[in-house]
Amino acid sequence: MTDTPRRIVFCDFDGTITAEETFVAMLREFTPEVAHRLLPQIYELKVTLRDGVRQMLESIPSSRYPEVLEFAKSKAIRPGLVELLDFLEEKQVPFVVISGGLKGMVEAVLGDLQTRVRGIHAVDVDTTGTYFQPHSDVEGETELVAKVEVVKQYGVEDWVAIGDSVTDLNMAMAAPLVFARTRLCQYLEERGKVYEPFETFFDVRDRLSQLW
Repeated sequence: MTDTPRRIVFCDFDGTITAEETFVAMLREFTPEVAHRLLPQIYELKVTLRDGVRQMLESIPSSRYPEVLEFAKSKAIRPGLVELLDFLEEKQVPFVVISGGLKGMVEAVLGDLQTRVRGIHAVDVDTTGTYFQPHSDVEGETELVAKVEVVKQYGVEDWVAIGDSVTDLNMAMAAPLVFARTRLCQYLEERGKVYEPFETFFDVRDRLSQLW
């Protein structure tokens, strides 16, 4: 990457930027039977994200994609995001979104805030066929979007991860500094990984202000 910054903040989308789990809620809405079967297995780490998410997405009819985007637009953003972006811009630290969900949903929720984000990495979906055909440029062994591989593309050693669930586990384990909430806290505690707890992005901004 050109213009490599000294540090970067990498942030999950679903349940992190959004105040509730938007992608998971979408799966439960648009493919309830498959989601009901696979989501518990994903959370228990019995089925990989790559296989589970792919199966769920491939069961959604392409004709419903506009409904999926409308579903996303109604979801609220976690408080403090704009203020965190203000702080990061002041410090000249880029903010990058890495999501294991659909890129179209991320863009629908962020709206005008997209202009303040250095990059959005998520699952693309082809809707020309009968059902969703998911595609990712950075597919890993266990993830449809291999978040650590995305981080490596940016070539920084000093980086921050923000996340909330199983899709963020690999990224959080690799991060020099991680902000975690809900299910991710449990995964990290089980693995002895130190993390900073947060509820809103005001918490993240205030802690980074202390650390930097």
